[in-house]
Amino acid sequence: MVRPTSLSSKTRRVAALATAGLAAAALGVASAPAASAEPSIRVDYPVSGTTAIKATGSSMALGPGTLETTLDFGNGDLTANLKMPAAKGEFKQWGVIPVSVTTEFIEATPTTGKVDLNTGATQSTSKVTLKLSNLKVAGIPTPVGDNCKTKTPATITLNSGSDWDVLNGGTMAGTYTIPEFQNCLLATPLINLTVPGPDNTISLKLGAATVPPTVAEMLRQIGD
Repeated sequence: MVRPTSLSSKTRRVAALATAGLAAAALGVASAPAASAEPSIRVDYPVSGTTAIKATGSSMALGPGTLETTLDFGNGDLTANLKMPAAKGEFKQWGVIPVSVTTEFIEATPTTGKVDLNTGATQSTSKVTLKLSNLKVAGIPTPVGDNCKTKTPATITLNSGSDWDVLNGGTMAGTYTIPEFQNCLLATPLINLTVPGPDNTISLKLGAATVPPTVAEMLRQIGD
């Protein structure tokens, strides 16, 4: 893949504005670019991070995965696609009983965001359904069925951190509320007693941005 840093100075500026948009998609999900008369560009970042669940006093590692975005560098609007494996978490119920569970973050509506085309500062909003599977309580598999999900999507708003650099990546972070779950069979009451609630945090670290070869060629033409 061709990195923006290998392009001309003018092209680098255009690429930099585009790459800022991807961070706004952190923990965003698959979405189609909005129709626009302005030029748009897609860039990729490697991404990993953590999310901390306040109600359980635990955290889950996220990734490694890839974030892809399409940014309209005429107005700074963006849409995004996240490719991330399911996250595995562990905690102790009431501080005593070990619990483990796998969590997926599933698209509910497209991630949208805005990039400041002068500074690269970025904000995004994603609506994500959380799906649970592979629940074990005290080491014993506890069936939750195939449709154990939050009743409504969680809204996750992220902002670029002070270490953010449009070419080299950086941190995107925010907080979110986990709604109650449904369709988790007999485990539904236990899950709703344990997991849902506000003030959960998420922090994603994005690596250096790259552009697909076809996009790199377009940027070279713009830079010439």
